[in-house]
Amino acid sequence: MSASLFRWLPEPGAPSLTLTLDGVPVEAAPGETVAAVLLRQQTPASRTTPVKESPRAPYCMMGVCFDCLAVVDGVASTQTCLVTVREGMRVERQYGKRSVQS
Repeated sequence: MSASLFRWLPEPGAPSLTLTLDGVPVEAAPGETVAAVLLRQQTPASRTTPVKESPRAPYCMMGVCFDCLAVVDGVASTQTCLVTVREGMRVERQYGKRSVQS
């Protein structure tokens, strides 16, 4: 896929903030969800499945399907459709199964 089907249409003069996605700075609007930001990326996948490592991207946008899971500020398996962006937030795509640490 060469480009996302989703675009951000900021209002002229509207504030924006910056978060990092896999270490790359990404611009976002206050009040939008991390999942919405992911969908605008060239590769919208937020994670891969634990068994077959198939890519998954945000789907339902309301916390039901769990396809939008990613690592947000160091917390794995975060539902990105339920998290509002913040300045300086760190988001990383989640690959394979989550490791359990004691």
